[in-house]
Amino acid sequence: MMMEPESWKSLVDVGCSQDCIEQYKRLADDEQRFLYLRQYRRCLLDKIHDKQKQLDRLDYLLHQLKKGG
Repeated sequence: MMMEPESWKSLVDVGCSQDCIEQYKRLADDEQRFLYLRQYRRCLLDKIHDKQKQLDRLDYLLHQLKKGG
């Protein structure tokens, strides 16, 4: 299933850069597009996990400061 040009906005909505979208458009078939988007999803999830670690560390620092340590 080839995405129509108006559907490329969905890629923008999920945070794909213009370069990412151009690369997606050049992929030959739906299997390659599926794998590309799965890889993009993994990258997003890794970023979420990294941010969660940062939040956890910040919460720990806040906790330490609150208890005076």
